[in-house]
Amino acid sequence: MEILDIVDEDGVPTGKTVEREKAHTLGIRHRTSHVWLYRKCGGKTQLLLQKRCRSKDSFPGCYDISSAGHIPAGDGFTESALRELYEELGVEAETDELVFCGLRRSEFRESFHGRDFWDRQVSGVYVLRRETGAEEFSVQASEIESVAWTDWDACTAMARSGVPANCVRLDELEMIAHAVGERV
Repeated sequence: MEILDIVDEDGVPTGKTVEREKAHTLGIRHRTSHVWLYRKCGGKTQLLLQKRCRSKDSFPGCYDISSAGHIPAGDGFTESALRELYEELGVEAETDELVFCGLRRSEFRESFHGRDFWDRQVSGVYVLRRETGAEEFSVQASEIESVAWTDWDACTAMARSGVPANCVRLDELEMIAHAVGERV
């Protein structure tokens, strides 16, 4: 059972906690860390996208951020980002390698696997440069079906159109654009 801090709009813990499932049932605000891996290839910026496992409780089988995860109660944005990178992709990084792009506030309600899902989160958004082939990542099979490097333009087009199925958001791409040297 995952226990999360209940947070205010700025991502500051209120001193109360909630089970992850209850947070998503009742729409209780909590924190996540998002890390976008990028590289330069053939003069183009590429982002590493993960394809979520079909058993995930939200957005099953969709393309998503390189690495993302809920922040356990008591942990911070950066330590959670580094832990998720290692758990999901086998990527070891140091705090000073992460470039903080800002906080993103989001809320959505949908139904997945026949269950209502209400997400209210404050996400710490980071970028990390890695010149690694997709086959070199140690993908956490329980979370991720596959990973692929995707050209920046293709990623923004995907976010705009929703094709293929994805949960990449344009406002988050705007947040990281300056850090990776692109525009949305």
